[in-house]
Formats: sequence, C-alpha cells, structure tokens
Amino acid sequence: MDLIGKQVSHYRILEKIGEGGMGEVYKAQDTHLDRTAALKFLSSRSVGNEADRRRCLREAQSASSLDHPNICTVYDIEETPDQQYFIAMAHFEGETIRDLLNRRNMETTEVINLVRQVARGLNHSHKNNVIHRDIKPENLFVTEEGAVKILDFGLAKLQFASQITQNGTRMGTVHYMSPEQATGGELDHRTDVWSLGVVLYEMLTGTPP
Repeated sequence: MDLIGKQVSHYRILEKIGEGGMGEVYKAQDTHLDRTAALKFLSSRSVGNEADRRRCLREAQSASSLDHPNICTVYDIEETPDQQYFIAMAHFEGETIRDLLNRRNMETTEVINLVRQVARGLNHSHKNNVIHRDIKPENLFVTEEGAVKILDFGLAKLQFASQITQNGTRMGTVHYMSPEQATGGELDHRTDVWSLGVVLYEMLTGTPP
C-alpha cells in the first residue's frame, strides 16, 4: 500500500521504514503533539478475524502499560476507516542488532552492554506479567546514543490471559524459540530468557546456535 504523504488519523505519513510478517512500519509526524512516531500497520493475516482483533487490542494494551527505558513506548492502537489496525509507537534513529551483525563483528564488551539492557527491559515486562515471545536481533533496536529499545510486543501476551491466544498456537521466530514455544507448550517468562541466550550466542559468534 502506498501511504507516503497521506494523513491517517492525526498522523502524516513521511516514509516507509520497514516490513515483516506482522505488517509494514512507517515513520510519521504526529500533528497533535508535533513529534515523530512509528506506525505499524498490521497485516490482514495478523488480525484476520474478530478473535485476532481482540488479541491484538489486548496485546497492544499490555505493551502500552510498560514504562521502561529499554522498551519501545506504545502510544496507541487505532483503526482506519477501511478497518485496518495500526499501532503507534515511539520512533528512534539508529539500527537493529540484526543490522549491526550484518555489518561487522561485535566486541565482547559491547555485547555485554547491549544484552544487559535487554535483560533489564525484559525483567520489567516479566514483573508486569508480559511475555514478549519474539526476542530476536530484528526486534532489538540500538539508538544512536547506544540505548537498546525492545521492539514489537505484537506477540506479547499477559501471562495469565491464555484465553486470548489459543493454547498450542506457535508464535515467534523458529531459530530463537524455546523448546516449549516450538512444541506449542505453555509459556512463562523463561521463554524470553532462552531467546535472549540465543541472541547472545549469535552476537558473540556471528551465527545462531
């Protein structure tokens, strides 16, 4: 879809900055608060039916409740007139850990610093009963100032709200899944710890285990 230059709600779309399985991401200008934002337009596959739409709304609400320096702030979730959902979140300049890995080898001290920041963000989310479930280099953003922001809690769920995401549904990215996640088992915060361990290994060696 071509949204560049268009007005969506109170956001003016400036440029496309990414896309993935969950949808497309655009940089936008918030005309109400005069700030830049990132808008993630969710694909029809992500929110294909009413149950999925309820899940996305609940997950956006759970993510927006998290307030931590190492977690990307979620501003809002809205629906366009043609019934397309998008999540508005903070926008940063920088690159993902995947981008870093594609460009160069990472120093051990740098890896420790970045992983420590991710762990702090996950510790905060787990204390609030929110599991990310898709920790991977693409979802870990490093700002120009060196701060890590955990992106895309689109796969997050409240630990005790299993009725929203059906048990047995596999969600996440295969290389980084815990065994329980890969087999559709019941998950808790330890699945994120496993995934972060896989990311740590890849940052140190250049390849996933």
